[in-house]
Amino acid sequence: MYDVIVIGARCAGSPTAMLFARQGYRVLLLEKARFPQDTLSSHYIHQQGVALLHRWGLLDRLREAGCRPITRQSYEAPGVRIEGFSLPIDGLRTTYAPRRYVLDPILADGAVAAGVEFRESCAVNDLVFEGDRVVGVRYTTPGGTEATDRARLVVGADGMRSLVARKAGARNVIEHPRMTCTYYSYWSGVPAHFELYERPGRWIGVLPTNDDLTLLMTYFPQADFGEIRTAVEPAYLEAFRTTAPELWERMRAGRREEQLYGTGHQENYFRKAYGPGWVLVGDAVNHKDSITARGITEAFVQAQSLTDRIGERLHDDDALRAALRRYENDLGGEALNHYQGALNVAELKPEGRTDMLRKLVGHQEHIDRYFSTLSGACSIDDFYNDELLTLLDQS
Repeated sequence: MYDVIVIGARCAGSPTAMLFARQGYRVLLLEKARFPQDTLSSHYIHQQGVALLHRWGLLDRLREAGCRPITRQSYEAPGVRIEGFSLPIDGLRTTYAPRRYVLDPILADGAVAAGVEFRESCAVNDLVFEGDRVVGVRYTTPGGTEATDRARLVVGADGMRSLVARKAGARNVIEHPRMTCTYYSYWSGVPAHFELYERPGRWIGVLPTNDDLTLLMTYFPQADFGEIRTAVEPAYLEAFRTTAPELWERMRAGRREEQLYGTGHQENYFRKAYGPGWVLVGDAVNHKDSITARGITEAFVQAQSLTDRIGERLHDDDALRAALRRYENDLGGEALNHYQGALNVAELKPEGRTDMLRKLVGHQEHIDRYFSTLSGACSIDDFYNDELLTLLDQS
């Protein structure tokens, strides 16, 4: 009998398991893949996430893995270009965009070091119920046999297509249609910082990652997905040529090192976060368009929130229920703001945004604070302070 079983060992699951184990609980972590294994990702960890990695004692491991540090960000759209960087969190300003076959094993190793029992290549097939309460899981072991384990709490950290959410009946409480589709690959010989480019109907993201490679991502309207998926490479290259001509010249001097990856299945939702014996974290509870690259960071934030809220209250029914309710309420704050922000950007209509950003040119403090709203270092309410509103009114 475990205290906690966590399903999924990537950016939400491993930190959640680790933090529960550090609180003294007996934790089982199940993962269907065998690490290291890559997965679709926008890679970027905002300052908020970097601060948590530092707090957890894992940041040095990430640095040692050869992920290039990022200390500069730019955004370019018709009629405006700004450059700066987010304000620090806990004194940390440098960020990273690690490959997932690098990041995910670091997180899982952190869980194991905390005392978590980690089992890879285990496919969870079902939840075990007693009445309406989840009390365990059934899964297939690497050897092909079926096993059952029980726990006080089952955590679904198993992504957008979460089995835990489906079996527990976690309905969508907020839902919006798909907004974009995205394709990306990794290039050598393309020097870059954290770069964003936008034109009506197009968005490009550029990030340094591991092995001296640069991640080059393109976003298109969801309505174009059917056409683009039949000729991905021409559409991908044309997006760079027309949206970011200077970057296109750098690309022509470099070389694409891997295939093109992508998806048109970028769902936008919040699910019911918990029920008797179960709770959801990461993409299982909240998924949004990846265009603002908030997924990894928010998975870390949710892992910390959930485990802090529960603390020593796991085995007290009333206290646990109250803790899970508070965790769900946390999701309705900052996470909801970032969700709404991602939907706004994913419209791929830069006009309103560029009108405001043009007024910030020459005011570096406000530019950095704008970038800080994306990183989590500054709230939208704090960004629109009296000084900024006066500047916007005068422009």
